[in-house]
Amino acid sequence: MNDADLYRKVRWRLLPYLLLLYVVAWFDRVNIGFAALQMNAQLEFSAEVYGFGAGIFFIGYALFEVPSNLILAKVGARLWIGRIMVTWGILSVAMMFTQGPLSFYVLRFLLGIAEAGFLPGILFYLGAWFPRAERARAVSWFMMAIPLSTVFGGPIAGLLLGLDGWHGLRGWQWLFVLEGIPAILLGITTWLWLPNAPHEAKFLSAAQAQRIEQRIASEDASSAQRPKADLRGALTMPTVWLLALVLFACQCGSYGLTLWIPQIVRGISGAGDLTVGFISALPYIAAAWAMLAVGASSDRSGERFLHVAVPSFIGAAGFAASAFLLTPVPGMIALTVAAMGDLSTRGPFWALPPRLLSGSALAAGIALINTMASLGGFVGPYAVGYLRDLSGGFTMPLMMLAGLLVLAGALTLQLRREPLLRGVD
Repeated sequence: MNDADLYRKVRWRLLPYLLLLYVVAWFDRVNIGFAALQMNAQLEFSAEVYGFGAGIFFIGYALFEVPSNLILAKVGARLWIGRIMVTWGILSVAMMFTQGPLSFYVLRFLLGIAEAGFLPGILFYLGAWFPRAERARAVSWFMMAIPLSTVFGGPIAGLLLGLDGWHGLRGWQWLFVLEGIPAILLGITTWLWLPNAPHEAKFLSAAQAQRIEQRIASEDASSAQRPKADLRGALTMPTVWLLALVLFACQCGSYGLTLWIPQIVRGISGAGDLTVGFISALPYIAAAWAMLAVGASSDRSGERFLHVAVPSFIGAAGFAASAFLLTPVPGMIALTVAAMGDLSTRGPFWALPPRLLSGSALAAGIALINTMASLGGFVGPYAVGYLRDLSGGFTMPLMMLAGLLVLAGALTLQLRREPLLRGVD
C-alpha cells in the first residue's frame, strides 16, 4: 500500500468519527443561539445579557484549556476526550434549569470548563497520525463540523423548539436536553473505540502503523532546528502571540455570527422558529465547501499564509456588506460570503503551529494559541450584543466583525514576513 492509500485509509477510519464528535460539541456550544429565540423573551434577557452569557462559555474554556491539553498528552486521547464529552453532555442537559441571568452565566461558564481542551486535544491527536503535507486537509475535514453543525443543527433546533409545552417543558429546555444526551453516549463510545496512536489501531497492520509513526518522528526530528518551548517559553514567543491574535480575530467573527445568526435572520425575514433554523443553515452549507476547497488548495501548493489572509479579507467584505443589506436575499448572500471567508481560514491556520513546536511543547503551544483565541468566543458575541443594545440594530456590530477580519488578514501577512517563518509556507 502506497502512502496515498495509507493516509486515505486513516482519514476514512478516524475523521468521520472525529467530525461527528465536533458536530455534537458545536451543537452543545452554540445551540444557545437558537434557544434564545424563545428563552430571551420568556426569561426577559436583554441583548447584552444574552451576549454575555453566550460568551462567558469561553472564559471557562480559556482558563482550563492549557491544563486540560497537557493532561491529554499524558493520559491519552481516548480517555481524556471521552471524559470531556461525558462532562459537557451532562452540563448541556443541565442548561434546562436556567431561570435567570445568574444561573445562565454559571451554567455556561461550567460548560466552557467541561469542554476545555477538546479542540486543541483533537489537533494534537491528529498530529500523531498525519504528516505536514496531509495536515491542513485533515484539519479542514474535522473542522467542517463548524458549518455542518449549523446546517443540521439549525433545522433540528427549529423542530425541537416546536416541542414547546410538551410534558410541561419549554421548547428551549427540550433543545438542551435532547442535544446534550448524544455527547454523553459518544463519550462512552470514545472510551471503547478511539485508538490513542497508530500502533494501537486494529485497522492498521504493524508495518503500516510503523510507517506512520516513523514519518511523524522524522518530521519532528527535522524541526529540531526550529525554536522549541515549553509553556513558559511559548509565552515569550512573538510569533505565538501573533498566531493567537489572528485566531482571536477570526473567532470573534465566527462566533459573533454563529451565536447571533438566528436573531439576525429573524430580524431581516420575520420568519418563525423552524424557518429561521433552515435559513440560518444556508451560509454554512457554502462554508463547508469553502473549508474543504481552501484546505485542499493549501495542501497542494504548500502555501499557508495567503490561504488565511485572503479568505479573511473576503469574510470582512461579506460582514461589511451584510451590515447594510437588510433585505432577505442580499442579506443572506452577504452573510454567506462572510461565513465562507471566515471559516475557510481554519485548516491552513492550524497547519502552522506544528512547524514551530513539537512534542509536549506542541501540546502547550496549540493550547496557548487556542486559549487566547478562544477569548474571541467571548468578545465577539458580547460585543455584538452590547453594540446592538447601544445602536438598536446589527449594522454597527457587523461592521465591527468586518474590521476584526481585516485585522486577521493584515496580521497574517505580517507573519509571512517574520524571519522565523520564512520558507515555512
